Amino acid sequence: MSATQKRLENLRRRDTLLRAVRSFFWNQGFTEVQTPVRIPGPLPEAHIHAVESGPWFLHPSPEACMKRLVAAGSGDIFTICPVFRANERGTRHLPEFILLEWYRVGADYTALMEDCEGLFLAAARALGLGNRITWQGMELDLTPPWDRLTVAEAFRSLAGMEVSDALAADAFDETAALVLEPRLGLSRPVFLMDYPVEKGSLAKRKEEDPAIAERFEVFAAGLELANGFSELTDPEEQRQRFVEENRLREEAGLPPYPPPETFLDALSSLPPCAGIALGVDRLAMLMLDAPLIDDVVSFRPEEL
Repeated sequence: MSATQKRLENLRRRDTLLRAVRSFFWNQGFTEVQTPVRIPGPLPEAHIHAVESGPWFLHPSPEACMKRLVAAGSGDIFTICPVFRANERGTRHLPEFILLEWYRVGADYTALMEDCEGLFLAAARALGLGNRITWQGMELDLTPPWDRLTVAEAFRSLAGMEVSDALAADAFDETAALVLEPRLGLSRPVFLMDYPVEKGSLAKRKEEDPAIAERFEVFAAGLELANGFSELTDPEEQRQRFVEENRLREEAGLPPYPPPETFLDALSSLPPCAGIALGVDRLAMLMLDAPLIDDVVSFRPEEL
């Protein structure tokens, strides 16, 4: 099979995957929504680099608009949409990629973990794979419940250090990316959960430990696939976190983003809820046993 034929076959299987994803949410009463791609400014996060579009930006995430819909009374919603990030290109990264994002009202981050377990199984079964899949020679068991590993436990057992020491040395992100992530989810997916609040700028604090954010990421075969959390609903605390994120951007020589006033105004009406973003292209890589993100998209940027 030629490379072109293989890509076309992957696109057909990707279509089956997307149908299964939509059915998973529709069958639970979710509403599919669309949000604007071009926005006045992204939510300020130090590690997110948005693409300029005239005086506005191409959205790096539909998060702000989706939370405004939830605050307005939308109920449970999901979207599948293109998003844009500057300076992202690699075997697992594209500057334009497809994001699945969903919100559950009256739920916390543990409900999203259960969603992920059910969603992955539904996608695998739609593709005729059953409960076990293989990615690049690694066999993964998707049967729930998946493993749950706190960030503190992961740093101690895999990196031999305390999270507080990694934060103090400004080595948290590097250690997580180079030491932890490649070793996560090698036989079954894992939820890496309970991040330090400094690494969860939009996440709710744990009531029993305010230094921890109710945030998790999903890893399978060393692939980071999703990022979810219980939502912070306090507009004043959120404003202060955005101020800190912009300060970090300026320290790194990056321009700050404008304060998202419409988002902050809506936040006081946001009910208790949880939201998550999942990379569709990476999910397709995993389910289709593709080594490169290029193998599961219609066109690489370099072909355009």
